[in-house]
Amino acid sequence: MVKLRFHGDVLLSSPVLSVLKNALPHAEIDALIYRETCDMISGHPSLSQLFAIDKAWKRLGPVGHWKAEWRLLRQLKARKYDLVVVLTEQNRCAWLVRLLKPRWSVGPVWGGTGRFFKKSFTFLNRLVPDNSRHIVELHLDALRHLGIYPAETARQLTMPVPAEVQTDTLAMLQSAGAQLQRYIVVHPASRGDYKCWKPERVAEVINRLTARGEQVVLTAAPTADEQAMVAAIRQRLERPVLDLTGQLSLKQLAVVIDQAKLLLGVDSVPMHMAAAMQTPVVALFGPTSPVVWGPWQVPHRLVTVDMSCRPCVMEGCGNSRYSECIERITVEQVMSSIDSLLAETASSRAD
Repeated sequence: MVKLRFHGDVLLSSPVLSVLKNALPHAEIDALIYRETCDMISGHPSLSQLFAIDKAWKRLGPVGHWKAEWRLLRQLKARKYDLVVVLTEQNRCAWLVRLLKPRWSVGPVWGGTGRFFKKSFTFLNRLVPDNSRHIVELHLDALRHLGIYPAETARQLTMPVPAEVQTDTLAMLQSAGAQLQRYIVVHPASRGDYKCWKPERVAEVINRLTARGEQVVLTAAPTADEQAMVAAIRQRLERPVLDLTGQLSLKQLAVVIDQAKLLLGVDSVPMHMAAAMQTPVVALFGPTSPVVWGPWQVPHRLVTVDMSCRPCVMEGCGNSRYSECIERITVEQVMSSIDSLLAETASSRAD
């Protein structure tokens, strides 16, 4: 399997590995992804080997970069693949298939896909641009083209966590005073700021939650923009929260989310991690489509506003990075969704 995209995209491809292994239990299944996304599927029970392209290779200079790419290609060729499933429409993926020369290969094509890419595969997974199916199902269409039809129970997201990471993270949470299975994780940030809600509204929701006795755990990436966003939120808080911003690896974040009774966030990788850990999700959606990118097979509530232009799949209104459809979401909408989901899932999470 080849998936050269961001963290959430890689996690959303994890059912492909599970379905392939179920259909071909004796097959060795490998994956090729970017190095930075390895935590999303490393340790997957269906994986034999995980290969990665490191974007840092570009800093090695032309010769060093070429040598690193050549080493990877030699490793892949040594595996002598019968089948290559490509889930990313990139010409480098097409070149890879041509160089590996598998017996069968399948790749995704859109209306504007070039002839070179199309001619590189034995099967083409034709995707309709305005498809109204979840991205997980679009990934699995690559297998359907091969006559492999996934069972409903095999389509869950999978993000394994090593036992030592689980143990260490739980100890850290307990040492910090976290009430396991009883706190709410708030992850307000995303790689795309146009998907995010204003800090003052996030703070107002947290204040309402803590006022009634809920424990809140704040999480975000260690990047400057996400730390600035959390700082703006904390300035407006009326009661203490457990702030783990920038302190967690992705595997540790998975444990923190797994131990929560609910995650509040936006269209970003922690939302998909919550789905993998089966933690209920309240997700705010603006320009992106919740039908395609929403929480997958997990109890959830989607918070949106009804605007004729959404989802526009743009980076804010007119690509301005300002999304009116996110700005119009109210604190009352979010609180109502949280209360509704907590009431629905209280008994199941307690079990």
